[in-house]
Amino acid sequence: MGRSQATFGKRENEKKRLKKRQEKAEKKEERLANSSKGQGLEEMLAYVDENGNIVDTPPDPTKKKKEIPLESIRIGAIRQEDIEEEDPVRTGSVTFFTDSKGYGFIKDSATQQSVFVHANNLNGLTIKENDKVTFEVEMGQKGPSAFNVKMAG
Repeated sequence: MGRSQATFGKRENEKKRLKKRQEKAEKKEERLANSSKGQGLEEMLAYVDENGNIVDTPPDPTKKKKEIPLESIRIGAIRQEDIEEEDPVRTGSVTFFTDSKGYGFIKDSATQQSVFVHANNLNGLTIKENDKVTFEVEMGQKGPSAFNVKMAG
């Protein structure tokens, strides 16, 4: 009489495989039972309330609708003529400057934004910390950079 050729480990692995297959089949059955396929159109609709929130209840037809003038609705980017031209010259104070490295930072007095300044943009001017200056801003490689720097005064 021959013994089974399957070892204990092989039988355990086979049991694990069968258990995994059974769990997968159970999950599939559960998904099918909970699936929302075949819902009616009413169940799939969503509505927008007066505040712009998405809700599942339809709006009340007896409620008075608020009129919004068409001119106040903006779609897309702001037109160029709507942007107010601001003075490109800003004022600020030097918060840090090192002559040896040739750069520093100016704090804009209006926005409290720190703006990088390089010695090449000083036009021969020598500045030190706490000096009041006027400058213009351009976008540099790593962010806003000051140029055309002059002493305020």
